[in-house]
Amino acid sequence: MKRHLISAADLTRDDALLVLDTAEELARLADRPIKKLPTLRGRTVVNLFFEDSTRTRISFEAAAKRLSADVINFSAKGSSVSKGESLKDTALTLEAMGADAVVIRHHSSGAPHRLATSGWIGGSVVNAGDGTHEHPTQALLDAFTMRRHLSGPGRDLAGRRVTIVGDVLHSRVARSNVHLLGTLGAQVTLVAPPTLLPVGVETWPCEVSYDLDGVLAKSDAVMMLRVQSERMNAAFFPTEREYSRRYGLDGTRMAAMPEHAIVMHPGPMNRGMEITAEVADSPRCTVVEQVANGVSIRMSVLYLLLGGSEPAISAVRPEEGR
Repeated sequence: MKRHLISAADLTRDDALLVLDTAEELARLADRPIKKLPTLRGRTVVNLFFEDSTRTRISFEAAAKRLSADVINFSAKGSSVSKGESLKDTALTLEAMGADAVVIRHHSSGAPHRLATSGWIGGSVVNAGDGTHEHPTQALLDAFTMRRHLSGPGRDLAGRRVTIVGDVLHSRVARSNVHLLGTLGAQVTLVAPPTLLPVGVETWPCEVSYDLDGVLAKSDAVMMLRVQSERMNAAFFPTEREYSRRYGLDGTRMAAMPEHAIVMHPGPMNRGMEITAEVADSPRCTVVEQVANGVSIRMSVLYLLLGGSEPAISAVRPEEGR
């Protein structure tokens, strides 16, 4: 593993499989009475969040604590940032406090890269979502979930077909997934209205379609994206009802998918918009499972960035005798 995790595009196939395999080992902790390892004892992980988040922040916090790290949660609201403090000064403050890793979510694309390459901090930087750029740990937990359902432990996703539907333009999850799933051998198709596809999407390593019904029958996994109305400053589609009719996933469309296919969503869901309650509550929907897998993946990332090169299983074994 490299020193930082900024983009899913930075991961080789071997890097990605190492993260997924390590997460598979660490996931065994969830079934134990004591869900802790001493691996990162004495290390400090800072969650530096300039944007609202529930799942990602809590997931990173749980991951760090299960590895026995000290966790500092920093929220821009109510901090010196609201008084005008720059990212540089915030970073220098964290460095002075001895942060070993900084998990950053920022509304500006490129902020984690700036933090990692500036020399302001000496620890590892993990991108927890930057603007409309990337969200690599979300892509990793999505791949982990797909692998469990479609391929099996230790394998990649070669030959699997993944369809990503919805607001690709504003989605950092879609960008990271296109990179990572391609690296793992999956064939990715983006489905969205033309107004919700970014400029240059034809250069991405994926296919593009405007017809959801045309691709469902050959999809092994269908990932629905949230319509990010808070990032929209123009009319990207006529009405919510029109969008839902053409690009929403309901029970009829789910029935057109292969029996083994799964439905995914990075959350939070707009029920009735991109996904109906019937589909969201279906056994084929992996949303809750994705949240659980997110803790294992983030434990794996923190362990590999901060814990050294020994296999995770050797760190797990001492707990087995307790």
